[in-house]
Amino acid sequence: MSNKQKILVIVGPTSSGKTSLSIELAKKFNGEVISADSRQVYKGMDIGSGKVTKKEMEGVKHYLLDVVSPKTEYNVAKFVKDAQKAIAEIIDKGKLPIIAGGTMFWVDALLYGMPKTVKPDLKLRQELDKLSAEQLFVKLKEIDPARAKTIDQFNKRRLIRAVEIVMITGKPVPKYKKEIKYNSFKIGVEQTKEELKKRIHIRLYDRMKEGMVEEIDNLHKSGVTWQRLDDFGLEYRHVAKYLKGEFTKDEMLERLEYEINHYAKRQMTWFNKDQEIFWSNDNKKIDLKVKKWLLDK
Repeated sequence: MSNKQKILVIVGPTSSGKTSLSIELAKKFNGEVISADSRQVYKGMDIGSGKVTKKEMEGVKHYLLDVVSPKTEYNVAKFVKDAQKAIAEIIDKGKLPIIAGGTMFWVDALLYGMPKTVKPDLKLRQELDKLSAEQLFVKLKEIDPARAKTIDQFNKRRLIRAVEIVMITGKPVPKYKKEIKYNSFKIGVEQTKEELKKRIHIRLYDRMKEGMVEEIDNLHKSGVTWQRLDDFGLEYRHVAKYLKGEFTKDEMLERLEYEINHYAKRQMTWFNKDQEIFWSNDNKKIDLKVKKWLLDK
């Protein structure tokens, strides 16, 4: 029994099919979609982030796409505030809010509240900044192995913040308050390891044909720094290195595909801790589960 607002949440590793499922369910159950993807909020980052196109939306309204310039910082606190506003707007229309989640840290912050923040220590940050991403990752593995399993091991900014938190508090990176803010039903888009690997491969080469390299080159030419592109991870990091001449095209594609597969494994590590997720790739079963959940008081 819950009188909390119902929210449908679609999760799953990269390339699993979250976007198409969220649109299908929105059409069936009178919903609108809120993107919970930390790269799709940025304007001009379309192909590399796998942003849904107007055609793919099939008339379903989407929120939190193209929110800010990639030169602007956008974080989990801003996402939670904007997502709550979008949820209220969708509810006012008498529709079902559907979160399509790519960034689970953001999804959990929305559903359960933000973790307690630790004030930055600028002196400590300067010291940590002298270390390479590889050295920071080794340090984080020693002091907080659980966070090391889910973090982007090449993202120096995030590594510094994680190490900083543990060094200041003497405790692992804090979890959420776990205050249940919504009556959420989480659906995980299930794919076999072989199928997911195949989907990742096809999607990567499709993006190349669509002009991903040109998109990232244009971002840099418009003033997005190489460091900023590196912070965006995966496609943006590897294509930037190719554009700088650090990789050949073949090396870039090989390394990028490997890293995307590795990222999908890290995502599954996060998902496997959450016993509330209903995993399926059977749309009929998913429909029945959603209907039952919507009817439950």
